[in-house]
Amino acid sequence: MSVRVRLAVALCLLCGAICTRATVGATGPCGGEFPDLINDICWTCVFPISIGPASVSLGEPESGDTAPLVCSCPEPPPVFARFGIGVGFWEPARVAEVVRTPYCSPTLGGETLSDMPATRGTHGDGGHGQHQAAFYHVHWYTFPVLSWIGAAMTSAMCASEDSFDLVYVTELDPLWDDDELAFLINPEAILFGNAAAQAACIADTAAATVGFGIDELFWCSGSQGSVYPLAGTNAHHVGATDTSLLLTHRMAAKLHRQLVALDTSTTGAMCGPIAQPILRKGQYKTQQLYPIAQTQHGIPFGRPSAIWAAGHEFPYEGEDQTHLVWRKRLCCAF
Repeated sequence: MSVRVRLAVALCLLCGAICTRATVGATGPCGGEFPDLINDICWTCVFPISIGPASVSLGEPESGDTAPLVCSCPEPPPVFARFGIGVGFWEPARVAEVVRTPYCSPTLGGETLSDMPATRGTHGDGGHGQHQAAFYHVHWYTFPVLSWIGAAMTSAMCASEDSFDLVYVTELDPLWDDDELAFLINPEAILFGNAAAQAACIADTAAATVGFGIDELFWCSGSQGSVYPLAGTNAHHVGATDTSLLLTHRMAAKLHRQLVALDTSTTGAMCGPIAQPILRKGQYKTQQLYPIAQTQHGIPFGRPSAIWAAGHEFPYEGEDQTHLVWRKRLCCAF
């Protein structure tokens, strides 16, 4: 066999291997169920609720700005401005599915969203190097529970115009399965790939254990590891729960960077959401919905899962997880 023929065969085999990885069909375990809106929701997570500086927490930690008692929002002439009362609360706003099988949707009862080719997810075996890495896809849904039940706090300026919808699927995003391409939207990641920057995450873990993570350490996700790169690979996979929490944080950060997710928790956003390219951790907390609903309290980004997650992961279907994402809202209620 000539050198040219051997080279041609080698190139064909290499191309075939690459194409096979990039075009894996959506086959594999896919379980799930639509959340029970009564029993699967952490209804105490809507707290703290505040009217001006007065707040009721029911044991849930507070974060973000304090709403003024009296507020105003601009209006077209001849009104010019409308006055209202500053209100703060937490709303169940998004659902993040973190799955290995492409297009698998636990929220929709284990339905497959598409049969288009996509990279298959993997999960580490607890070893070292490549054996410890994991890759998952994330699906991001709008999930406006308070609007569905007609809660009074969502009236007027606090109302959400969202409806249940699929916002983002990473199977269609070439940046999600390529850490180098992800560098295009997070070039600052080069500053934090060193021991000193990662050591600072110890302080973020301590803060998230008792409250919310430190916004100034925006590259940290507490005990779950590094927010960067904004992609689906976790190089230090120790379990599905930790990895799913990390990738939920990464997806939120990615959507903020792409201006899909917005600031809703500062006084500047009381009259409507505004751009927030760097996510503020205190704007979000989560609760697990699947495979086992965790309804006792909200989980800020970076909080150690050892505190609450015993028994919330098991082989096969228990390695795909969904989390309800709670979002802090400040608004000027008329």
